[in-house]
Amino acid sequence: MSKTPLVRFSLDRVNCLIASHSLNFLADVHEGMQILVAGEYNSRKQFVVRKYSVIGKTRILIEFENINVR
Repeated sequence: MSKTPLVRFSLDRVNCLIASHSLNFLADVHEGMQILVAGEYNSRKQFVVRKYSVIGKTRILIEFENINVR
């Protein structure tokens, strides 16, 4: 069993997997956000994400800014 959590998500009906930095991904990205991903397809035709970047502000940054406004 892998020690690194595996996250599955979909982009334009393509199944994507992310293992490296998957917990950071969950903290950074929310549904509807624009992201840029780089990776490769595995034998099951799943896109395995090696790198990702959020276009604009990350979810955790937005939440932090909202805390400071209150």
